[in-house]
Amino acid sequence: MINWNNFDTLDAYKALNDVKKVDLVEVMTGESGATRVKNYSVPMAAGLTYNYAAKQVNDEIVEKLQKLADEAQLVEKYEDLYNGAVINTGEKRLVLHQLTRGQLGKDVLADGVNKREFYTGVQERVAKFANKVHAGEITNEAGEKFTTVVQIGIGGSDLGPRAMYIALENWAKVNNSLKMEAKFISNVDPDDAAAVLASTDVAHAIFILVSKSGTTLETLTNESFVKDALVKAGLNPSKHMIAVTSQTSPLAKSDDYLDAFFMDDYIGGRYSSCSAVGGAVLSLAFGPEVFARFLDGAAKMDELGKNADITKNPSMLDALIGVYERNMLGYPATAVLPYSQALSRFPAHLQQLDMESNGKSVNRFGGEVNYVTGPIIFGEPGTNGQHSFYQLLHQGTDIVPLQFIGFKDSQIGTDVVIEGSTSQKKLCANVAAQIVAFACGKDDENPNKTFKGGRPSSIIIGDSLTPEALGALLAHFENKVMFQGFVWNVNSFDQEGVQLGKLLAKKVLAHETDGALKVYSDLFEI
Repeated sequence: MINWNNFDTLDAYKALNDVKKVDLVEVMTGESGATRVKNYSVPMAAGLTYNYAAKQVNDEIVEKLQKLADEAQLVEKYEDLYNGAVINTGEKRLVLHQLTRGQLGKDVLADGVNKREFYTGVQERVAKFANKVHAGEITNEAGEKFTTVVQIGIGGSDLGPRAMYIALENWAKVNNSLKMEAKFISNVDPDDAAAVLASTDVAHAIFILVSKSGTTLETLTNESFVKDALVKAGLNPSKHMIAVTSQTSPLAKSDDYLDAFFMDDYIGGRYSSCSAVGGAVLSLAFGPEVFARFLDGAAKMDELGKNADITKNPSMLDALIGVYERNMLGYPATAVLPYSQALSRFPAHLQQLDMESNGKSVNRFGGEVNYVTGPIIFGEPGTNGQHSFYQLLHQGTDIVPLQFIGFKDSQIGTDVVIEGSTSQKKLCANVAAQIVAFACGKDDENPNKTFKGGRPSSIIIGDSLTPEALGALLAHFENKVMFQGFVWNVNSFDQEGVQLGKLLAKKVLAHETDGALKVYSDLFEI
């Protein structure tokens, strides 16, 4: 039987509070540190490795984290989730994003539909459509091939797919897999759409409108902006647009679109990169075969999530160390630091994934929790961040745990030797140096040049950023967030926090305001 209990009612909660804290400077200095780096490592999917040597844990703490995983029934809850239990208690919905990319568990029936077959069928339709576009069987009105795909969406309809596209764009160019350039319009600010359209040959562009409900204000506003531009260019918008939406939305069977591909309420926006939300744009940009490789990496990572031994389950171990840092060590934030320019938008995606999922102060049943939950997530790619906010990370008054991501080789396959080493070697040298600098610090007679150290970090490292590696990375963090939500007993799959602002914005536009809301509205002359 599955039990959903608040974190602070578990025996493991007290045990972790009572355990002796690890002196990171001590354990990471000298031979002790070398031994930890070799031993505190867990294989991931797609050739990736999760190394947690520079975290403030030891064997005793890991053992207690294992007891927490067992007591909180994390593996059992995960199994319940992918087998179709109503895990999203706030909206009384199933949570099925894993089903879009693998064969976990049994077939799930919902609304009289086999959801595995439904998602597979949508992927097959997307693949056929993309192949026809690439082959010139689906063209613009002049019979010419489309060369650009532009996604119109916001939140999860933008952040994940955009991050995934940017991550693989250079890889695709080097591997002759870039079929179409992809661009994205998200912000309702007209400057966003105008800038994208100004740099796009709209006559040879196909636009993807992504809205589950078909009523998202920002997305529909941007769609109108795009349609207006197409009409002004003498083009028929219906010959340049497809929709990704639910079967019940007003977009589903509209003549305004070349085709429509479906999603459903069982996949939240921030978990939708493996559905048609990401599948359409990524398949058009790179080809269905590349998208399938991406899904395969994610599916193999999902399989590892079933392991009850946390030292063989990197997503769960990462999650539990994060819980320990947040609740027992009191660290309020986590910095995601990919030493890969291809992952430049990955921290922004993880920011939504984590903060929208676990930024909750009530449990799954509406009762207040008496402990902190999701951390603040931020980050930038290295080495840019080193010349920006690393000052605070090294010497600030707050300790911020760090999540590095790095690769031995670049995506481009070529490099130049400058002062005895390549650019990629310089990049890797920087991330190795940063991990040790944060952990061990440095003494100096000048207090301004003293680094106390004791700043914990982990690193996910691989050979290079391939479609499979990207899929594994995505699934790792999705599952990490899920496991943390289970521990904190919060619903990681709704997002009521985004609704109030939307409601008030509609009141402003309808001029149904009073008090401070009216005064603020008047400042903008709305």
